[in-house]
Amino acid sequence: MTLTLAEAQKILADNFAPWVLDLGLTVERADAERAVLRLPWSDRLAREGGAMSGQAMMAAADTATVIAVSAARGGYGPMTTVQQSTSFMRAVVGADVLVEVVVTKLGRRMAFADITLTPDGSPDPAARASTVYALLG
Repeated sequence: MTLTLAEAQKILADNFAPWVLDLGLTVERADAERAVLRLPWSDRLAREGGAMSGQAMMAAADTATVIAVSAARGGYGPMTTVQQSTSFMRAVVGADVLVEVVVTKLGRRMAFADITLTPDGSPDPAARASTVYALLG
């Protein structure tokens, strides 16, 4: 399935806490193969030394997984994070981060996904994550 960008953006607006919405995530792609969200650079998300905080990138990865699973299922349904593991490889300074999610297995009760977080304009990822979601409805 494919979600339109407007449908995917509405899932964000309707189902996430205000602090998640404050990240400013925008959906650039949401289909059965993958979802791509943009985490815009902001000084508010930077930590000491000027690098984007890992917490912001982990929240973006978790949020983007909801969009990817929703696209794979053909629409939003209640779900919750069961597990997330993130490995950071390099700092992101002054660049948006593209958060690409590939759903690797979609079952009736569980979904699994791999996430790559790459600074815009760079070929090299800054982080990789994997998530497991319980599908509640």
